[in-house]
Amino acid sequence: MTSKLKQHHVAARINGRETEFLCSGEQTLLEVLRDSLKLIGTKEGCGTGDCGACSVMLNGQLVCSCLVLGVEIKDAEVVTVEGVATDGQLHPVQEQLLKHAALQCGVCTPGIVVAAKALLEQNPTPDESEIRYWLAGNLCRCTGYDKIVRAVQEAAVVLNEQAQSPD
Repeated sequence: MTSKLKQHHVAARINGRETEFLCSGEQTLLEVLRDSLKLIGTKEGCGTGDCGACSVMLNGQLVCSCLVLGVEIKDAEVVTVEGVATDGQLHPVQEQLLKHAALQCGVCTPGIVVAAKALLEQNPTPDESEIRYWLAGNLCRCTGYDKIVRAVQEAAVVLNEQAQSPD
């Protein structure tokens, strides 16, 4: 369907890499990430910005990629769940979610990982209510959120210890 629509050339920095792609003016960032760039970690849940499964960082802001058009990210910086781990090393948020068995089916996982990392970058010592508030835009049908909250609390501890460690 989109092949007959006018294609726009877009250059952006995605997960630290300069990236170029073509997309129609109607394609969402989610569609571009998954279909054109094969970054399938970002999930489609609702398509209306209500579930958070497609959350990514766009120029330092947490957004639902289903609500952003691909053409809108020209010259932007985007971080998807694929960009959270560095040099093959899981981020403490990812490690703690695994350690606490905080996620199950995986649909919400990418959005929660990106959102939790964003929270800890903005507030390295959030309390439980701040974590719950920050993650409120991420719907999970499989867990009761308590394990997710505990995992984010532990990730904050790990990150703060790493920040104080001389390396």
